[in-house]
Amino acid sequence: MVESIETEDGDVLASDVDVADGIFQRARGLMFRDEIPEDYALVFEFRRFQRVIFHMFFVRFPIDVVFLDPEYRVVDVATLSPWTGWTMAEAKRAVELPAGSASDLGEGEKLVFVEN
Repeated sequence: MVESIETEDGDVLASDVDVADGIFQRARGLMFRDEIPEDYALVFEFRRFQRVIFHMFFVRFPIDVVFLDPEYRVVDVATLSPWTGWTMAEAKRAVELPAGSASDLGEGEKLVFVEN
């Protein structure tokens, strides 16, 4: 279980982390929620490094999506608008965060998933 997500420098991106590990959780994502806490992250893990698409249908607030390679390095960061935003990238993992949370992340930066 992931307890927090941090940068290699120790900056905490999220201390309240959920993993969308079932078909229903992946399909629902952040849809139908009114808001998410500032310290929240929803992690999606894929079987392999592959092209994935994220959409904002029924998501009422902007978010950042961080796409990671198999070594947890950032390959892309996108900020998505409520309802109409979407993005696509190749990733092994993706992390949804409140908008602005990933603004300082750059391509190649490694994230650390701290487990309990």
